[in-house]
Amino acid sequence: MRDVKVFEESGLVFGAGALTVFAGPCVLEDPEEALRIAETCQTLCRERGFGYAFKASFDKANRTSIHSFRGPGLEEGLKVLAGVRRRLGVPLLTDIHEAAQADPVAEVVQFLQIPAFLCRQTDLVVAAARTGRALNVKKAQFLAPEDMVPVVEKCREAGNERVLLCERGSVFGYHQLVVDFRSLSILRGLGCPVVFDGTHSVQSMGGLGSASGGDRRFVRPLVRAAVAAGVDALFLEVHPEPARAKSDGPNLVPLDALPRLLDEVKALHDVVRTLGPATLDWVG
Repeated sequence: MRDVKVFEESGLVFGAGALTVFAGPCVLEDPEEALRIAETCQTLCRERGFGYAFKASFDKANRTSIHSFRGPGLEEGLKVLAGVRRRLGVPLLTDIHEAAQADPVAEVVQFLQIPAFLCRQTDLVVAAARTGRALNVKKAQFLAPEDMVPVVEKCREAGNERVLLCERGSVFGYHQLVVDFRSLSILRGLGCPVVFDGTHSVQSMGGLGSASGGDRRFVRPLVRAAVAAGVDALFLEVHPEPARAKSDGPNLVPLDALPRLLDEVKALHDVVRTLGPATLDWVG
């Protein structure tokens, strides 16, 4: 089993028993609201000793319907993200969908995210890796965790060792995603810190016909299980009023429910930190 790569990015540590939370709205809607969400999440994470990075998409290029809200776009979205960093000093994470977006986005954000559906797109992965920014690569819903080996190799061949692998559920039938928690240990065995996406893992892809559905009730037990397994970071989409969110509303964690969730995360993480992550070599 390859040793997990420990790296630092904008003051956040991955792979050394620390815990980072990537949290924010699914997509950028209102700039002032984005700032308020980021400020709340930053405070909550700081109070509990967690690292924090603000996440939000400038474009949801994979929406179910052509009529769905996609976001402000690249230019305006980067302005909003830059404003959040300027005001709060927090690291930023956002996803890219085309190789041409890698360089301009890397000038603003500290973490480039490769969406799950696109993690096998060689040009996109290599372009992101070559920026030198840290990468959060989501495992596709249709891949086994060991199938991420070539994806990691693409990043490393492009000169980038600062790679996070993100579990966000697997397809085991129409619409429904299931989290196989064996995946977290297998991904860690590839030598990368592991992120668990607690909100997309409860998504029902296309479950509402013209939009994706989901069930946020399951975010809490899944996140607790992932922290118990020893993940290095959590990915959570939050919103003050999920019912009026313009993307993925059924999956989003209400912002006022986040303190309780993070309290439970802290209690579990304090125990797990003394044990270390659950690796696959304990039976010799």
